[in-house]
Amino acid sequence: MTSRVEMIIETLRAFPEQKFTAKELAQLFLKRYPAEIAEKSKNPRYSSKAGLVKQLAAEIGGERTAQAKTKCPNIQTRDKPRPRLYYWGEPDVEQAGDEVEDADADVEITTGQQALNEQALYPLLMDYCKADLGLFSRRIDERKSSNNKGSGANHWLHPDVVAMEPLDQSWDEAVRTCVRHGNHRAVKLWSFEVKKALTRGNVRKCFFQAVSNSSWANLGYLVATELHDGVERELQMLCALHGIGVLLLDVEDLFNSQILIPAKEKPDIDWESANRIVAENSDFHDYIEQVGIYHQTGKMIKTAWNKHN
Repeated sequence: MTSRVEMIIETLRAFPEQKFTAKELAQLFLKRYPAEIAEKSKNPRYSSKAGLVKQLAAEIGGERTAQAKTKCPNIQTRDKPRPRLYYWGEPDVEQAGDEVEDADADVEITTGQQALNEQALYPLLMDYCKADLGLFSRRIDERKSSNNKGSGANHWLHPDVVAMEPLDQSWDEAVRTCVRHGNHRAVKLWSFEVKKALTRGNVRKCFFQAVSNSSWANLGYLVATELHDGVERELQMLCALHGIGVLLLDVEDLFNSQILIPAKEKPDIDWESANRIVAENSDFHDYIEQVGIYHQTGKMIKTAWNKHN
């Protein structure tokens, strides 16, 4: 049987002029190694093609890629801008080329993302949250805020997208009832601040905007479609200090989106901060109202969630 490491090497060798995402490599594995993949598909968790491709894509990264590089120096990866690309090349020449590409990435946004403004990213993020993270999300429109405290009073107050993660969907009804009537939580609340690209010039400003806008939530994330050269190291340091996570959104293939840095979960909601936003913004008021309905009754009003406008 061909190992995953051998699959990576053989597949990239067969397509020396192309670069692939992990998902694209996984899809090639289905065609090139039907016997090996058929064995894996016997696992009920991977019975669907989408689930199988997702698992194969996850197996391509990490230790298997490192082993492939050790075994065959022609195995190359390009990590920035994300998503990671895998390809076959001469190490010295290809690595030098990647340095030029990374330098260019700090100047302009890639073509596929250039046509999208920040507003267009919100529904994509909501679709990803629903399909991949199992969240129920809502858009928070800052234009619906009262601004009754004057100009600038609500600066860095509103998250772009918020979400609820129900924790009790698979619990027995007896347990769900106990939780609903006890002092225990049945949900986690998420907050997202969305930016097109994070550069060395804007990364700290964007990060602390996410810190401010997400201070009330269990989990807060800064979302971007692209990280420019030198930004990830800065984010790693800031996230370690402040607990905000980073989600990289792939606008051309949501499947390849990834949580680059997991958020540090806070056990309790800051209800004082949440109340401030509720008092100012009708969208956020409706969001908290729906969270309350679910927490008290266990009923999900699905028409209230995942709306793009």
